[in-house]
Amino acid sequence: MQTSRRITRKSASNLALAFALLPPEKRNAMSALYAFCREVDDVADEEAVPVEQRREQLRAWREDIRRACDGAPPRFPVNRELQPVIQRYRLSGELFEELIQGCEMDLDTFRYPTFDALEQYCHRVASVVGLLSIEIFGYRNPACRAYAIELGRALQLTNILRDVNNDAQRGRIYLPQSELARCGVPESEILRGAYSDRFVEVARSVARRARAHYGHAARQLPDEDRRAMVAAELMGSVYWNLLRKLEASAFQVFQPRLIRLGKPRKLWLIVQAGWRHAARTTRPAYGTA
Repeated sequence: MQTSRRITRKSASNLALAFALLPPEKRNAMSALYAFCREVDDVADEEAVPVEQRREQLRAWREDIRRACDGAPPRFPVNRELQPVIQRYRLSGELFEELIQGCEMDLDTFRYPTFDALEQYCHRVASVVGLLSIEIFGYRNPACRAYAIELGRALQLTNILRDVNNDAQRGRIYLPQSELARCGVPESEILRGAYSDRFVEVARSVARRARAHYGHAARQLPDEDRRAMVAAELMGSVYWNLLRKLEASAFQVFQPRLIRLGKPRKLWLIVQAGWRHAARTTRPAYGTA
């Protein structure tokens, strides 16, 4: 797991943060899964590389992860470390395929006409990761799958709101065109980072959608699986707090620095999640305020 751990440590992401609450075996398994997700996402996002070359690289990742799922020796070190995890937890090759399809969308799709189109993207790049993760976490009630889908969509919509400026600098607008039109926000304003009350209304509509998904996730998680989902619940808490911080700032996302949660706040959320896990509480830490 040396390669996967190195990638996970280097990323310093909120997802990697949540692994701290897992036992060593599951922590290593999640590190391998995360490393795969990070690698294919980085391929899609490396704009210094021509699109067709990135497409070919993703094709190579698709073929190699199929080898890992089929029991053949993978070529890539990350997939070699992931293969025992795939076998142990019976991870679905179809989900890996769908995840790569989501990454491929970033090669060609720079606008999303409606919320429905955007949520297909969110499902592929986030909910699918959740569906793979819950197999590693372990669950008893099939309703946990609906929980993973809802939470993944909530987290990705929160990411989209935080990253509006960074995405615009790369020519990407994930905010639905239907919402931009409804609020009278031309794409040119997003691309040049123009903040306005009209933009705030668009952001609020996306935040409301995200809040709805957080609420659905909180209600979908079966009580008997809540302890097993401690890492996912920490992720929900972290991103819920990030969404609230974005709302409190009136979505001032065109600033040079991203809106983030500070390290003390994240550490406190980890402590809270650990306490909730030990106390066996069933009250969700997000989607309720």
